[in-house]
Amino acid sequence: MKYAVIIPDGMADYPVEKLGGRTPLEAAATPNMDRLASEGEVGLVRNVPVGMSPGSDVAIMSVLGFDPRVYHTGRAPLEAPAIGVELSRGQVAFRMNLVTVADGLMADYSGGHIETKEAAVLVQTLEETLGGGFFHFHAGVSYRHLAVTNRMDLLDLVTTPPHDISGKEVSDYLPRGVGAEEVIALMAEAGRLLEQHEINSVRRDLGENPANAVWFWGQGTRPEIPAFSVEYGKRAAVISAVALLQSLAIYAGMDVLDVEGMTGYYDTNYAGKGECAVRALNEEGYDVVVVHVEAPDEAGHNGDVEQKVKAIEAVDREVLGRLLQECGGSDMSVYLLADHPTPISVKSHTSEPSPYLMWGAGTEHTGAEAFGESACRASGRLMEEGWKMMKRFLAY
Repeated sequence: MKYAVIIPDGMADYPVEKLGGRTPLEAAATPNMDRLASEGEVGLVRNVPVGMSPGSDVAIMSVLGFDPRVYHTGRAPLEAPAIGVELSRGQVAFRMNLVTVADGLMADYSGGHIETKEAAVLVQTLEETLGGGFFHFHAGVSYRHLAVTNRMDLLDLVTTPPHDISGKEVSDYLPRGVGAEEVIALMAEAGRLLEQHEINSVRRDLGENPANAVWFWGQGTRPEIPAFSVEYGKRAAVISAVALLQSLAIYAGMDVLDVEGMTGYYDTNYAGKGECAVRALNEEGYDVVVVHVEAPDEAGHNGDVEQKVKAIEAVDREVLGRLLQECGGSDMSVYLLADHPTPISVKSHTSEPSPYLMWGAGTEHTGAEAFGESACRASGRLMEEGWKMMKRFLAY
């Protein structure tokens, strides 16, 4: 059997007035998802355990089949391996966003979706100027970076994801707890350096948001995640532009496949991801391929309903459609789901259960005619422990 897991990140949503009371998923043209829903099983799955923060780190860990209540140690360490950072015992990693702060407000959690090459120069400047004290700075992709410290006492700081405070006063959400004053002072000094940097001067001249501040959040220590091949007896690969997915794969002994033009944004190479998934199953001997697409989540954070609809349609056409055309016989099963909602009206993650569909030999038809939040609720199926769904899926 061949197994395809497709994750349009943050796809789930609430009804949008502009879409006639439909969600972006319900408004999108998704003939492939709709066909599989009409032939297979749909429902809702809770990937974020009650009481845990609805981050992609928690939700994706569940989707990959690992209980976040057991294995989750923080967001940042789940991004380290993908950018070449090997955390040692006794080290704490913080996610460090390059952000835009204007008039004391969180104007842009992504620093204008800064290009990776520009971001690398800014992070190098921070390391050369401020690194080696109690933090070192490591460049990642676009606005997503890491700051690593040996100060274990900072593990208990209260921090807030910057995408949760768009348009809000940053002073109300600065780190709190033992050692917070030192971290805040470091962030302030980094902001002064970035504000004056030539790259940001050019960005302002071009009318782009400057990456003029850093934001620390999501701290944690190195996790111990069992190998996917041992846990589930399958050889698996992950296709994603996002360090979180890549690092989770590395920790779980899954291969990370590269696709030219993957960006983690609206302009990602959807077709390339679909083609890569086909090759992984048909030619490269993988039993399981996981395809993750970040664009719907970014659209949700930006409150951009048109782009969210377009991203969902592209997943249906270029990823799912290609898999069905090239691999979609009786020996393939599909598990497609949102890891969590990122509603347009909220511009952040929420913790409600997400819609899912499961299709393939042995799946039970639940009576849906199309795939969407309403149809999934109407099925009456609510899977409370999302991390158990992988084992169920691989049993088909």
